[in-house]
Amino acid sequence: MQGLRYGCRRMMTVGVIASCVLAGACGSESSSTSSSSAAGSAGMTAGVAASPSPTVVDDGPQPGYDQVSFSDPTRIDNQWLPLRPGAQLILEGESVEDGEHIRHRFVSIVTDLTKEIDGVRTVVDWDRDYEDDELVEAELAFFAQADDGDIWLFGEYPEEYEEGEFVDAPTWIHGIQDAQAGIMIKADYRPGDPSHAQGWGPEVEWTDRAKVDTVGQRTCVQAGCYDHVLIVGETSKDEPGAVQYKYYAAGVGNVQVGFGGDDPTQETLELVEAAQLSPEALEAARAEALKLEQSAYEHSKDVYGHTAPATAAGQS
Repeated sequence: MQGLRYGCRRMMTVGVIASCVLAGACGSESSSTSSSSAAGSAGMTAGVAASPSPTVVDDGPQPGYDQVSFSDPTRIDNQWLPLRPGAQLILEGESVEDGEHIRHRFVSIVTDLTKEIDGVRTVVDWDRDYEDDELVEAELAFFAQADDGDIWLFGEYPEEYEEGEFVDAPTWIHGIQDAQAGIMIKADYRPGDPSHAQGWGPEVEWTDRAKVDTVGQRTCVQAGCYDHVLIVGETSKDEPGAVQYKYYAAGVGNVQVGFGGDDPTQETLELVEAAQLSPEALEAARAEALKLEQSAYEHSKDVYGHTAPATAAGQS
């Protein structure tokens, strides 16, 4: 799945637990509060941000990777995207395909697996994307937190399906086929900050960039209401007229998705459920993620085949 769809290839995992949602979602259950920001109107009711179509000015991979330190990369406690093993989230919404509204359900689990990429140990995230209850994509994504708090994305293995059958796996992994890690989300944002590359996978046309849109927004979704929300607009080189807005609640993660500009999919999603898996459920998720990795070694020999196997946390 190319472009700005919030399928597995667009996933920015929410490392939350149910208690975080209950604690952070306090407040009125009214609809999203409006803001002076254009993206502030991209609530789940309206679904559209009334901003002008963005233009991708910056291009290429994120500079400075070779100067970044990763002394404890699997401890991911960035306030905008905390990734705790066993955290599961579910987002639901819809998109438009060929003029038809398609229901989407996105399930993400932060596993207790880690994978070393270019000498950096990353956290393995396992995501699934459903359209009208049919699994259309499953993905492994690899995140690490730098010492400055920025979270870097080191690559993705997305498996795409049609009617239950494998069709493609457009994989990119840092250091292979000119792919480079990028900053998935920064530790701190200020209005006017320049955009940053979230990764660079030229062989599969993965060119996503992010730029802060609004700081301090209030938004309400099915899981609850959140104050002081960060809104980040994402663009890609191949779709310069489209933007996808991600809403991040501090201490929770991505709680809402909206769109703006010339986005043909018009995808909207909201957080509907978050939970901390039991040890048994986490073990089952680990087994499924490892099964997907075995498929990755079979279907992506030229990219994934050059990576070290994922291991349970604490193992090497």
